[in-house]
Amino acid sequence: MEHPENSEEFKGLTVNSGVEQPSSINPYLKRSRFRRRVYTAAEMVEGIVKGDVTILSQAVTLVESVNPDHQAKAQEVIEKCLPYSGNSVRVGISGVPGAGKSTSIDAFGCHILDEKGGKLAVLAIDPSSERSKGSILGDKTRMEKLALRPEAFIRPSPTAGSLGGVARKTRETIILCEAAGYDKIFVETVGVGQSETACHSMVDFFLLIQLAGTGDELQGIKRGIMEIADGIVINKCDGNNVDKCQMAATNFRNALHFFPMAESGWMPKVMCYSGFYGLGIKEVWDMVYQYFDFVKQNGYFDYRRNEQSKYWMYETINEQLRNSFYHNADIDRKLKEAEKSVLGGQKTSFAAAGELLDMYFEHLKQTK
Repeated sequence: MEHPENSEEFKGLTVNSGVEQPSSINPYLKRSRFRRRVYTAAEMVEGIVKGDVTILSQAVTLVESVNPDHQAKAQEVIEKCLPYSGNSVRVGISGVPGAGKSTSIDAFGCHILDEKGGKLAVLAIDPSSERSKGSILGDKTRMEKLALRPEAFIRPSPTAGSLGGVARKTRETIILCEAAGYDKIFVETVGVGQSETACHSMVDFFLLIQLAGTGDELQGIKRGIMEIADGIVINKCDGNNVDKCQMAATNFRNALHFFPMAESGWMPKVMCYSGFYGLGIKEVWDMVYQYFDFVKQNGYFDYRRNEQSKYWMYETINEQLRNSFYHNADIDRKLKEAEKSVLGGQKTSFAAAGELLDMYFEHLKQTK
């Protein structure tokens, strides 16, 4: 770099060329020490059974991965964890957006840990964007008290395109958490409407959180999520909202009489509480554990667990068939042609789908 100050006309001035600036990267930094250790399936199972939260988190990430190698390893871990699972009570918590599910879970979790002891795992399912495919995964930020409890494990997961309010891999995650010694499982679904069924098929008690002013008796007797709820609770029953909540609870109680009796023989109860102020929390959980005592006594608890296992076997078959179809190389090449034929009006959607399926089944015969 030339400096005009060093010219003849500025003899009295001298400017040093300076020194070379050091690199901003520490040359003595050992990057290898920051690499996460990759555990084998046996090491993962051993760590999970011992209650290692770090290994449990890595195992859940492995289960949620779409990498075929990761899926094979995850299935091995799940199979080895199965003998240690099944010893928890599973509670599904659902409701419309803004009903206060995360805030309520914070109060519910602290209450049952103080009253019943043990360990609690919260599986919070967050909706994924159809455009960016991303999720905020911020439900844990609303569980300020529960997040500080060492006996609580909170895991947000994206739906990743799954319908029904829960993630596709939540069922496997429950098995891992039970193997890690968590005897209480909360499954918080996304904010849903009336078509929630997937969460009901993996929990023992389905708790529906409602708000005052969401409809009349006709809205309450609509089939779907109302019909499968084992308990309905009205949140934000505090301040000037108490009378509205009591009126909403009365409407829901009247509506429940129009439903046929559940297989368990249990009549769902409707209660009011305030998750933010912690009012009525004890009464809600007395009702939940009263339900568990009731269904364990009449044998419905074990019957429902068996039905759920059968249901998820068929769901897994459907998922594997769908993945096998779309990952077939021949089908992948023909899909675009089929789309053009349908959009151009040469074929109907049903005819194009039938041809693709026939091609897929023919491919299966040839590979035998």
